[in-house]
Amino acid sequence: MTYDPVGRLRMIPTDQEAPERVARLRQLGLGGQPDPEFDAFASELARITGAPYAMVNFIDEHRQFFAGLHTPSGGMTGSDAAAAASEPGRVMDRDHGYCPHVVVRRKALVLEDVCDYPRFAGNPVVDEIGIRSYLGAPLIDRTGMALGTICVVDVEPRPWGRPGLETIKSMAAELVDRIHRREDELA
Repeated sequence: MTYDPVGRLRMIPTDQEAPERVARLRQLGLGGQPDPEFDAFASELARITGAPYAMVNFIDEHRQFFAGLHTPSGGMTGSDAAAAASEPGRVMDRDHGYCPHVVVRRKALVLEDVCDYPRFAGNPVVDEIGIRSYLGAPLIDRTGMALGTICVVDVEPRPWGRPGLETIKSMAAELVDRIHRREDELA
């Protein structure tokens, strides 16, 4: 973590693997465009967890890209300016949200109420989108690279608990298996 001259701690940790991740994502053909299979996966993740938002998120040096996205409206936001004001679009800066922490930590993260954690309460998504709870897990592929995350968020605190943690981890493993099958089919 580095100090921000504005007078607060930088919100995201340094990501040493980002250049290698970008190369691996390109090799897999991921992280640059919406993917209907990942949208369906995000919708299933939202259904299973009961969360209004779910994402399949790939992260590079500068941004996060939601290749899979489920929102309360059911639409894939990003082009509609009114929706974009209250819902996440397909692209988000790296300093927004909690997925960059998950990728660097390489561990699932459970925030039942982000406001309980000073480190996370000041994140821009709290004010801009109203996010209050987060549950995410890394997508670690066969090379050992953390490609991105899957996550769910809510605008209300949520008692995710151990069941939520186990669900997000098993769903991440399932999606990694799908990514590997795609790679094998292309080879």
